[in-house]
Formats: sequence, C-alpha cells, structure tokens
Amino acid sequence: MESALSRGPERQLAEAFIGLADTLVTGFDIIDFMHTLAEQCVSVIGVDAAGVLVADPAGRLQLMGASSEQSRVLELFQLQSDEGPCLGCFESGLAVHCADLAAADAARAWPRFTQRAHLVGYRAVSALPMRLRGQIIGAMNLFRAAPGELDAGTATLAQALADIATIGLLQERAIRQAQVLTEQLQHALNSRVIIEQAKGIVSERHALPMDQAFTALRQHARSHNQNLTELAHAIVARAIEPDLRPRGSGGTSAADRRHPPQQ
Repeated sequence: MESALSRGPERQLAEAFIGLADTLVTGFDIIDFMHTLAEQCVSVIGVDAAGVLVADPAGRLQLMGASSEQSRVLELFQLQSDEGPCLGCFESGLAVHCADLAAADAARAWPRFTQRAHLVGYRAVSALPMRLRGQIIGAMNLFRAAPGELDAGTATLAQALADIATIGLLQERAIRQAQVLTEQLQHALNSRVIIEQAKGIVSERHALPMDQAFTALRQHARSHNQNLTELAHAIVARAIEPDLRPRGSGGTSAADRRHPPQQ
C-alpha cells in the first residue's frame, strides 16, 4: 500500500529537510545550498519569495541565496541602505514580522526598504534568524505579495527549515576546518622530518651538537628571510650549502669556495 508520505505535501516537506541536512556530499556548494533553501521556502511554505543572508568572517551580512531576481535585488538594497528586517533579526537573534509594509511603523523603521519592497511587489515580510544555540550565522527573509500575518504554524515550519540549514552549514564548516587542521598537522609532521634530516647534515658537516645545529638553521633562515622548512629541503637535496658554522669559527664558507675573491 502506498503510504501517505509518498502522496502529499508531507513527502515534499521530508525531501526538503533531507536535502538541507545533506551538506557532506562531494563538491558541496554553499551558494547552491543557500539558493535551495530560498526555493524550498517558496515551494514548501508557500511564500512568494525568499532571500538568505549569511555573515562573512568579519561579521558582515552577505547575500547568499534568493528565489527570484526581485528578491535578490531587494536583499542587496537592504544591505546597501543598511536598513530592513533582516538586519534587526541578525543583530537580535529574534524573528521580525511585518504584516503590512505600508503601515506607518514599518515606514518609520525602514523608509527606503519599504518603498523599494512596494516597487517590486511585496507587501509583507518576515525575517527569521539562522542560529544554533547562541551562534547566529545569518537571517532568512520571507516576502509575501499580499499583506497579512504569517500564521504560527507556517512560521514554525519556516524556522525549522532555517534551523536545519544552519545545522547542516555549521556541520560542513566544522568538518572542513577539521580537514584543514589535519592537513596542517600532517604538513608540520612532514616538515619536522625534513628539518631533522637537515639538522643531522649540519651537525655532521660542522661538528655541532644537534641542538646547536638546529639553532644555526633557525638563525640562517631568519637572517635570510627564508622559510625554515624550505631551507631544510634545500640542504637535504644538496641544492645549497650555506655556511652554518658558529660565528668566529674561521675557515672559508661554502659560498666563498664557489666564488673565490678576485685577485
């Protein structure tokens, strides 16, 4: 027997949640993900348009997704004019609802935004935070062509979509950061092996204890504005033979041996 989930809007809702939760796919694209969130708000919730703003590393909101060209332009205008419901929502972490953008209080709060919203055909808006516990990463705008309140059930569903998208995005960020950390750690381990080899070469070449050989490597790298690992690679590969003897030890440097002074 065919289940109810496979027939009605429940299936569409389930697919929306599954799609927004799946951020671990190969080649994950955050821009496409944010556009999907905006489009799901239109198709599942039934609003006329949606836009998604996410904070950059400096904490400034940036447009990341929109369901239509009109909503894209309005979101950009909101950012450029520095006024609108999404900004207040992001700052407070609380939902902002405006049932009628023509109302006097809306016009006073966002005079330029309400005027531009009317020009593109929107009469009501709700801004919902994208947050997980105390962390707020952005806000989502839901635009409606007719004035009226967003009923409680629809608002709850819209917030659930924003929440699952936030969890998915933060999960992807955490895994990406962990991968970067792992790569950095592996690079450091590989570098350490090369540096140990270079220390051994310098120690043998100049009859230095290992700790003094390492100090000589560091001093040479710093005085020549050179990366320590790159210097170690060059020494191990015999690409260069820098004079790393302690100062005052006398003798002729490798550079002097290659280029004797003119008589």
